[in-house]
Amino acid sequence: MIIRTETAWVLFFAGLIFLWALILGVWKWQAMTTSPDGLAHPYVDIAHRAALLYSFATGLIAWFVELSGWPTAVNATAAGAIIALFVVTIANYIRLGLQRETDNQMRNPPPSMRFVLAALILGEIGGFGVLLVGFAIEQLA
Repeated sequence: MIIRTETAWVLFFAGLIFLWALILGVWKWQAMTTSPDGLAHPYVDIAHRAALLYSFATGLIAWFVELSGWPTAVNATAAGAIIALFVVTIANYIRLGLQRETDNQMRNPPPSMRFVLAALILGEIGGFGVLLVGFAIEQLA
């Protein structure tokens, strides 16, 4: 089966995120085995789970890229925005897990958090919306 180049890249990133999730699982396991209560820090757990979920979400995005009717640049930009935001989110969870300063980043958020959340909403929902419309135009027309 021959797939589009942009689809191959998205699948490659899905694989990288999945590998990252597996490595985070080792960190989580190590944290659980050395913790008196048998639990990893909440953000270690969240980073591991988010990476697992985002890896499969990225695989799903690859299918929409492959089946979209938009030009390569549109598909790659939309998928790239989503993937970049997934990676930034996982990295932030890792940072919070390493710092061990909070179990809820929304408890006392910095003023910039509204901007960050708006960027996540626009980038992830907007990027996927573009791919979904491209899919609908190409496959349902």
